[in-house]
Amino acid sequence: MCHNCRSPAQAALSEANGLEMTTHDVAVIGSGFAGSLLARILARLGYAVVLLERGTHPRFAIGESTTPLANLSLERISRRYGLDDCYDLAAHGRWLRAHPELRRGLKRGFTFYRHHPGQHLDAAERLLVAASPTAEVSDSHWMRSDVDEHFVRAAVAAGVDYRDRVELVRATIDDRGARLSGVRDDAAFTLDVEYVVDASGPGGFLARQLGIPSGLDRARTHSAILFSHFEGTRPMADIMPQLPPGPYPDDWAAMHHVIDEGWMYVLRFDDGVVSAGFALSPRGLASLPSSIVGDPDAMWQCLMGRYPTIAATFAGARPLMPLVYRPRVQHRLTQAAGERWAMLPHAYAFTDALFSTGIAWGLRGIERLALAFEDTTLRRPSASTRRRYDQLLSAEADQIDTLVAGAYEAMAHFDLFAAHALIYFSTVSYAEAYQRLVARDSDVAAWSGFLGVGDPHLESLPGESYRRLQQKVRIPRSARDDYVTWVQSAIGPRNICGFGDPARRHLYPVDLDLLVERHDLLSLTREDLVAALPALRGFQVMPS
Repeated sequence: MCHNCRSPAQAALSEANGLEMTTHDVAVIGSGFAGSLLARILARLGYAVVLLERGTHPRFAIGESTTPLANLSLERISRRYGLDDCYDLAAHGRWLRAHPELRRGLKRGFTFYRHHPGQHLDAAERLLVAASPTAEVSDSHWMRSDVDEHFVRAAVAAGVDYRDRVELVRATIDDRGARLSGVRDDAAFTLDVEYVVDASGPGGFLARQLGIPSGLDRARTHSAILFSHFEGTRPMADIMPQLPPGPYPDDWAAMHHVIDEGWMYVLRFDDGVVSAGFALSPRGLASLPSSIVGDPDAMWQCLMGRYPTIAATFAGARPLMPLVYRPRVQHRLTQAAGERWAMLPHAYAFTDALFSTGIAWGLRGIERLALAFEDTTLRRPSASTRRRYDQLLSAEADQIDTLVAGAYEAMAHFDLFAAHALIYFSTVSYAEAYQRLVARDSDVAAWSGFLGVGDPHLESLPGESYRRLQQKVRIPRSARDDYVTWVQSAIGPRNICGFGDPARRHLYPVDLDLLVERHDLLSLTREDLVAALPALRGFQVMPS
């Protein structure tokens, strides 16, 4: 098939309408890391791919924090499709050696503090969960302007037809294919493609063109966001040097300041830049003077004025761009795929940045669609795969939403929040170990449910926790103790990391000895688990 040739009829139509018309197999809309990476994989599989971008690179973006599951996806993609840079970017040490020009931040784990208005931080209300045993194999925060542009350049090098400054105006999709019409540099164009992937993010092009109804009415999480990048912040280690030692330095993590109004994230990059923002609940927004809501600078100063420890870390900080306020960050659609189109996860749904699920879920969607295109005789996902993809994304969007909504319900009390968070950590730590040690095949791992979807022990826990928390957040300590006890029991069949052990005092390192001791939870013998240890993050070997 000559992908760039035009039929006489197409040429005539182009001349008559003054349009440039080209033909491709797949159009990917949106050149963030997800769209660019999928376009590149499809090009490696032999498809003629056009990648369409409304803006230009480099550009600012949030959604910067990776997790072990995200890096597992990158490593699988690297091995399966021969993309060496994906392997390099999946661990902080490899990244530094292979791509020092791309800015990033060391992420050793998840740090949580519970603050109270007008009070300095109490070290007893502190939760640290390590995601890696060393900085060499740790996760990273992505400076998205650098990373997204890198993936675009790699896509172009792989043969992707990349076009930026594109304004799409119309899509016609039927059982024969799709026609996209738009404008670039004041010139109209039309693209005929067999398949369209929307990676354009919230309120994406396909949702509007196809009239896909919103599913936001089913969302349990409601939050606004206020954010920027900063320089000149002080680390918590300087503000509170008396903090007991944890499994890693507190600041080299995804740092979460839990407050009455919601929570604040602080992500530190290796060059000293900090990405920071407040996620505010409806109750939190209502607590602010109505006269300042919508004024980002006034909102920021008001929140800083309530929490002295946070204010101390930002006392000398300067925003590198104007503060941005968005009154609601959630979005959700009712369909993720059709016969000739599909959406990557973030074009379909987004909940909240809590627990850093975004990049990992996006990469899982890329893996699934890439696998679906590997049968080049069919040239698009089969009907059964399309239904599977759509149903799985729907269930996973519900799971993320319920888990985050439960966290908001628990934020008033540190003991409840810390216990609820362990549902997330037990789920993802089990998934990482299982995928590294047992289900190493890309087909199995990519299609495994995200955040415990499909797991008989884990799938129901976010929903059950949410229901219990709605009843318990305003009742006596004894009832809260009952909830903590329930969590410890509920996560037991998948708790390979010893979460909930009072002796840990909410400080959880990577403990390989405990993992070996709990080998039966992974359905492995002790000997088999020990033999498989080189596949874990602290003992990674280069792919052959």
